[in-house]
Amino acid sequence: MTDVTREFEGRPALVTGASSGIGRQVALTLASLGAPVTLTARRAEPLDLLVSEIRGAGGEAQAVVGDVREERHAAEAVRRTVDAYGGLTILVNNAGVIGAGPVESTTTEEWDRILDVDLKGPFLICRAAVPHLKDRPGATILNVSSVTGRRPYPNLAPYCVAKAGLDMLTKCLALELAPHGVRVNAINPGVVRSNLHTATGTVPDYEAFLTRCKETHPLGFVGQPEDAAELIAFLVSDRARWITGGLFPLDGGRELTSLR
Repeated sequence: MTDVTREFEGRPALVTGASSGIGRQVALTLASLGAPVTLTARRAEPLDLLVSEIRGAGGEAQAVVGDVREERHAAEAVRRTVDAYGGLTILVNNAGVIGAGPVESTTTEEWDRILDVDLKGPFLICRAAVPHLKDRPGATILNVSSVTGRRPYPNLAPYCVAKAGLDMLTKCLALELAPHGVRVNAINPGVVRSNLHTATGTVPDYEAFLTRCKETHPLGFVGQPEDAAELIAFLVSDRARWITGGLFPLDGGRELTSLR
């Protein structure tokens, strides 16, 4: 049986959207398994607190504050990872935003905001990271997509389109990078407890929303960040060395239900 207690030692990781939710838990999980981690997000304070938490537990971490929509931020995050840790092995594209409303009332600005963060952002980070990932042992990219990339939902068109695009980007990159030994996969979560909805005010009563969502997930409960982090840790490990181009449901069965 593989000893996973320090399986990411010497494998530098870059995690976007690491200030909360899935990204925060992924950073904690990878660091606990030996990975030196670079954490990015737009808010400095939660990143600094997370860096202190990881270092306090004996791990290595640094923060790079910035916006995934900006090319210069993508370049800086990758450069600082390489400079600090001698390379880049694991990239987790987690940063994301959501919005809600019918297409007829969706502004161009709102469409651009969601597509820029959820699709262009991962593209920019991947483009900057790929030269450092090529032919590096264990190199891998993991994109955090959504169940909305696999099936439509009303009043979520920009988010659905962005995540469907991210799924296709995952598959395209998997084919392009396979000759260089780089694996690329995505997970497609259902509702996971995080600040994704509360940050933009799309769900005024979040606890009531979570209660309703229990009924839309056949297993009867919503996910926790730890659920996503455990799957991601497996997919970016050598235990998944023959898996690439995969889109992995993590939704309590929601994709299998009728549209609701």
